[in-house]
Amino acid sequence: MLLWSRVARRGMDRKTSGKFDSCATGSGTSAHPVRIDAFRIEDMCCPTEEKLVRNVLAPLPGVENVEVDTLARTVRIAHRYANARPVETALAKTGMRATREVSPNDRSIVLHVSQMDCPTEEGLIRRRLASEPGVERVEFDLVQRLLRIDAHGQDASHFVKALKDVGFEAELRTGDVPHETKEQNFWRSRETLLLVASGILAVAAELTGWFGAPIAAVAALSVAAVACAGLDTYRKGWIAVKARTLNMNALMAIAATGAMLIGQWPEAAMVMFLFAVAEEIEAKSLDKARDAVRRLIQLAPDRVAIRQPDGTWREMNAKDVSAGAIARVLPGQSIALDGIVVVGSSTVNQAAITGESIPVEKTTGDPVFAGTVNEVGAFQYRVTSVATETTLARIVQAVEQAQSKRARTQRFVDEFAKWYTPAVFIAAVALGTLAPVAFGWTWHDAIYRALVLLVIACPCALVIATPVTIVTGLTAAARHGILVKGGVYLEMGHKLRILALDKTGTVTRGRPGLTDFIELSADPAASAREVAFALASHSDHPVSRAIALALRGTPAIEIAGFEALPGRGTRAIVAGTEYFLGNERLVQEVGASVENIRAQLGKLEQSGKTALMLTTRQAVIAVIGVADTIKPESRTAIAGLQRDGVRVVMLSGDNEATTTAVARQAGIKEAWGGQLPQDKLRYVERFVEEASSSDAKVGMVGDGINDAPALARADIGFAMGAAGSDTAIEVADVALMDDDLRKIPAFLQLSRRTVTILWQNIALATGIKAVFLVLALAGHATMWMAVFADMGASLIVVFNGLRVSRGFNASAAITTHSR
Repeated sequence: MLLWSRVARRGMDRKTSGKFDSCATGSGTSAHPVRIDAFRIEDMCCPTEEKLVRNVLAPLPGVENVEVDTLARTVRIAHRYANARPVETALAKTGMRATREVSPNDRSIVLHVSQMDCPTEEGLIRRRLASEPGVERVEFDLVQRLLRIDAHGQDASHFVKALKDVGFEAELRTGDVPHETKEQNFWRSRETLLLVASGILAVAAELTGWFGAPIAAVAALSVAAVACAGLDTYRKGWIAVKARTLNMNALMAIAATGAMLIGQWPEAAMVMFLFAVAEEIEAKSLDKARDAVRRLIQLAPDRVAIRQPDGTWREMNAKDVSAGAIARVLPGQSIALDGIVVVGSSTVNQAAITGESIPVEKTTGDPVFAGTVNEVGAFQYRVTSVATETTLARIVQAVEQAQSKRARTQRFVDEFAKWYTPAVFIAAVALGTLAPVAFGWTWHDAIYRALVLLVIACPCALVIATPVTIVTGLTAAARHGILVKGGVYLEMGHKLRILALDKTGTVTRGRPGLTDFIELSADPAASAREVAFALASHSDHPVSRAIALALRGTPAIEIAGFEALPGRGTRAIVAGTEYFLGNERLVQEVGASVENIRAQLGKLEQSGKTALMLTTRQAVIAVIGVADTIKPESRTAIAGLQRDGVRVVMLSGDNEATTTAVARQAGIKEAWGGQLPQDKLRYVERFVEEASSSDAKVGMVGDGINDAPALARADIGFAMGAAGSDTAIEVADVALMDDDLRKIPAFLQLSRRTVTILWQNIALATGIKAVFLVLALAGHATMWMAVFADMGASLIVVFNGLRVSRGFNASAAITTHSR
């Protein structure tokens, strides 16, 4: 219930309007249950394309919600149609190719069609399959001559027969399907050849015009150059205009056409060529930001050695391995899947998942995570998660979806861009039509300057500035064990001024540990430590295990008649003497007196410790203090937060005395004990109200579901120890994968750096636009100069945004706060 309350609150509270942005709530939705389909749209890279997508989806009565991520170029749509076909039909109206992404529940049939190698065959096959029942998606790979069909209720043989009806021989393809990357294909693609041809023709048009060739020859070369580089631009621009929106394609098409109409043939050709080059360079530069997420995906190997029923080992695709299988990893290999060690031991570098700089010892029963690196020993582990559900896979998914929770600056920029382009377009029209009358300009000069304004009207550099910076920051954090669930939280972090901490498992280790061992009298038969170790090591109670762990190495002695006494302690006979290890109630039951040790017991209790006693029936021979000890890094983290100006408080469900004692040891001045979940929520609500007047933010740190209400109400909820925990990753705004509080000061440092670079990018993008706006009005800027400026601004903000990753090191930040 608490988890659901958090999800419901997320849909209504001030931090986000829900996982999906509302697109349309159709009144005529069908009885079909809600389904979610994801599409990848390669041509969608800025808010103008996003608006186009939303415009074509809004009229659909079955569409309920839409989530758009322009950086990842994905759209996730919640709808009530029986299949995705109505949505695909609508997306086709945008003129951008939308490819539905396959979910784990989809059934994909891959066929090799030997005669299929051009769009003509593709069209014929697509029309044939459109009438087949159960077909949800058809995807073509003309290079590999592969056809992927997502369908329900039909097998491969049915589609092989359907293709044979239209003259194609097809065979079922199994296993991985290799495909060439965009980089491998680039220099051999039709688009590249046309781009090169356009450049040659544009230069030829410039030269012929320079040397006074007939205008017909200059015009012919220019038109050919525009046709080679700009047909796709015109097509996309026309689609945008029909959808009553303006994008860069529409603006460039208008500018190039206008230039040709006023006789600026070479400039029209050069502008269209430069625009095509700029688009390609911009796509390549943006890929650098996407590569950060791709590198996360590539941390886990594709292949893994799996033990077969006959005891032999076989290499398998990681995605084909089921939970429960036994996998083997050798020294130096990366771990492919999450699991539990069953045979062997080693040290594992978990930096990729948790950000820990020191390798972690792993032995039988310890968890291991996909994407981490085995260092010295070989071991076997039982797979606990399939490839799509590993901790690494969930981290990647969280990073990819984080853009849906946009930072406030990003929302502002998107809103600004929505009005900026139409405003500059109107200004350009006004300049071209009114300037000759108002200022006495020639019509040629007025129209030309108006066309330059159109080129400047695209806000690409501005809208790229925010997502590239935010996503780079999100990925940098993930690589250092800090999983941030959205750009809104990354941007908000630098405003954190109040942080409430849970005690158990957050400031403390979350398990008891031996703190005091006070021997009161010597026993001739055995030392008090030996007896305590013997009794504790035979019990499975957490407190007994803590004592046994602390006293390991003590000589073992024989005991007899061991008995666990529920709620009180344990009993055993050592060398003919009956011993008891337990609480004060047990001591009183056996008849021993505690009056002479009342001072020691009181001192332990005042320090927030649990007092246990080792006793015979005659007298207490040792007093033992047990407590949930503070993590070594907690003091450093809290001191660092306080130096950053953060007010740190503690909210604990433990008793007041224990809470106060732990807070004092950790350096926390304000602490409240005896807090139920609803009490923690009330405190956080009070802090949020206090901070609202100064635009400060409130954070809450916890490690359990009982902290969920307070985590949900805080501006930023931090979950501790999220590695391997579905719940922690699900409920948190920020998940600290290695249980280290020092990651919070590091997160604040990253937030400050991200926001600084974010505003640098906004200043650069708007500044360059403003300069060329003035130059255009003054008549000192040409169209091709404007294209260069637009391209240059985009590249500058992209590479500046990438500095967030290069400048951040969580380990260095932690070290700094440790000094």
